Amino acid sequence: MKKMTRQAVFRKLGALYERMASVYADTSAKIGLSCEGCEENCCTSYFQHHTYVEWTYLWQGLNQLPEDKRNEYIQRSEDYVRNAKAMMENGMRPKIMCPLNDDGLCGVYKHRLMICRMHGVVNTLRQPNGRQLSFPGCFKCQDLTKEMENVPVVDRTPLYKELVGLEMGLLGNKIRTLPKVDLTLAEMIVMGPPNLNG
Repeated sequence: MKKMTRQAVFRKLGALYERMASVYADTSAKIGLSCEGCEENCCTSYFQHHTYVEWTYLWQGLNQLPEDKRNEYIQRSEDYVRNAKAMMENGMRPKIMCPLNDDGLCGVYKHRLMICRMHGVVNTLRQPNGRQLSFPGCFKCQDLTKEMENVPVVDRTPLYKELVGLEMGLLGNKIRTLPKVDLTLAEMIVMGPPNLNG
């Protein structure tokens, strides 16, 4: 894919995110899965993200916020990074509330990342080497589907392929030279918008 303008990439990413939301809503409805009244919170899950395009789009959302709100999220993210590091040094997987969570609502909902949109339902992903990965969904989903025949499964592969295409469209030839992204959302916030000039 040839390099695209940032505006075009963001337009296509917004449309891709809408399709993800639609697929998720359709699948969760078939299962009877709702986040309402859930005693767990997926926003405390420790996720790492891997694309510059989502990192850049996240910062587009953050830059649309009032400065004081953005600074509050940056401060929370610094706390998150520090606490997560301490937990990992003690051999624990971090379970800390996402710095963008305001009383159960995402502060940049329209710009939230792919995993935030797809986590919860049963899904699969075929890697480029042909290996198939399967994810059982959140604990509530697992409970709802344990007796179910023909459990609906979301195939994330075409969605990921499109996301990779947008990554290539944003970065062009720099995709070969820029370092790999392997960051939590909090780290993406603390580090600021990515430098794509690498």
